[in-house]
Amino acid sequence: MFLFVVVIIKLNLLSKIVLSEIMREIYPSTWPLTITTLFFIIFLAKFFLSKKKNVAQRTYKLPPGRRGWPLIGDSFNWYKAVASSHPPQFVEEQVKRFGKIFSCSLFGKWAVVSADPNFNKFVMQNEGKFFQSSYPKSFRDLVGKNGVITVQGEQQRKLHAIASNMMRLDKLRFHFLEDIQRVMLQTLSSFQSNQVIHLQDVCRKVAINLMVNQLLGVSSESEINEMARLFSDFVDGCLSVPINLPGMAYHTGMKAREKIIIKINNTIEMYRQRGSLEVNDGVLARLLEEENLPNDAVADFIINLLFAGNETTAKTMLFAVYFLSKCPRAMKQLLDEHENLRSKSNIVGEEMLTWQHYKSMSFTQCVIDETLRLGGIAIWLLREAKEDVVYQDYVIPKGCFVVPFLSAVHLDEKVYNGALNFNPWRWMDPDNQEKRNWRTSQFYAPFGGGARFCPGAELARLQIALFLHYFVTTYSWNQVKEDQMSFFPSARLVNGFQICLTRRHDDQMNIKSRD
Repeated sequence: MFLFVVVIIKLNLLSKIVLSEIMREIYPSTWPLTITTLFFIIFLAKFFLSKKKNVAQRTYKLPPGRRGWPLIGDSFNWYKAVASSHPPQFVEEQVKRFGKIFSCSLFGKWAVVSADPNFNKFVMQNEGKFFQSSYPKSFRDLVGKNGVITVQGEQQRKLHAIASNMMRLDKLRFHFLEDIQRVMLQTLSSFQSNQVIHLQDVCRKVAINLMVNQLLGVSSESEINEMARLFSDFVDGCLSVPINLPGMAYHTGMKAREKIIIKINNTIEMYRQRGSLEVNDGVLARLLEEENLPNDAVADFIINLLFAGNETTAKTMLFAVYFLSKCPRAMKQLLDEHENLRSKSNIVGEEMLTWQHYKSMSFTQCVIDETLRLGGIAIWLLREAKEDVVYQDYVIPKGCFVVPFLSAVHLDEKVYNGALNFNPWRWMDPDNQEKRNWRTSQFYAPFGGGARFCPGAELARLQIALFLHYFVTTYSWNQVKEDQMSFFPSARLVNGFQICLTRRHDDQMNIKSRD
């Protein structure tokens, strides 16, 4: 469940950038693409310019920058960078000209963009005071007005505290550890030697299985598959133009939301009729037991957790395997750690790992940290100034967008030596231990910070570690097709990371037969 931050980032600014790729997938012919793109541009301009009306018409000393083209500004340069495998490219170019805090124009509106770790931390720590999150209509409508992602102020703090309580370390040990492993074994055990898979699709299936199981207590294959289909339509709607007509992604997404809420409400009714918790109940049941929220708030809360924890965790699992495939030394050390863990503890077959086993995965944690640094899903945040904000010699006017670009810090050569290289051993260096504290570090913030720090951070790390354990100890693989990362419209591998699997037991049998 990774990173509320993640989700915020992915859908906030992403839905505000004109992208021909999205529309080309939806509308293959040229004329509908042109019409749809025009609608999308009008929608984006309306969203940005409606915010602009709230900015007082007087002179401010904004950070240095450039206006760019009329209305469009630097939007296409921004898109070109974030759609690539190196999202901070545009930011790095502007930093060379204007410094680590600069201003630019995105769809006719000034935005203050930061690659400065101190300013980024200042923005995150002043969530709700000087800054607030801002979302387009399609996103607000689909995730719901009562969700922890979209609400502001005291209600956000209340819901964030509830989510954090649901995912405390002691609850991970008691409620999640075995459930995660059962889902992993169920999802990953069925592949055969010489089977070619798209790992991106497999990781999506693992993630949705995990979230539906842990949040709703659902384990039926048919129910999980139906939720996966509905959720796919829901996510597409979040990135769409808000036109509520049949055939439009927004309309399909809203219909999917209605069906998801019906399923959640049916589950709520079942739990309330039963009147007591059982061992395999999900977060929803514990939420009803421990908190006093109306049904509509409960439904939005669960939808927010589903959304926040699904795609983002899946992509981190995927990127970890992708990076390991390109670094045989790291792959060997990770495999050795997990095989030694099983042999020393006499773990055989489908016997479950314990919390102590998880806490002993030291190199695995380095791999996860390095994956989040190099390929983290939370590449930027989007905030809006609630009032005129003075920072150093600058004044950021009320209504101005502020974009802490986290990835620009994570990939800064002045912060990390060999920043573009996958090097999990960097996290064993004592000099990096302070940076590594992802709860407080200004140099490493894969889970955001401040009032919107991801409450599912520990759960995400547990899921990723257990996925790596079962995947690497069960299979070896060869990459079938070259691939590369892209971060638009969401973080992904362009070709889905096509690999050919071999079960490690078969590998061992083949070696013995050759001997």
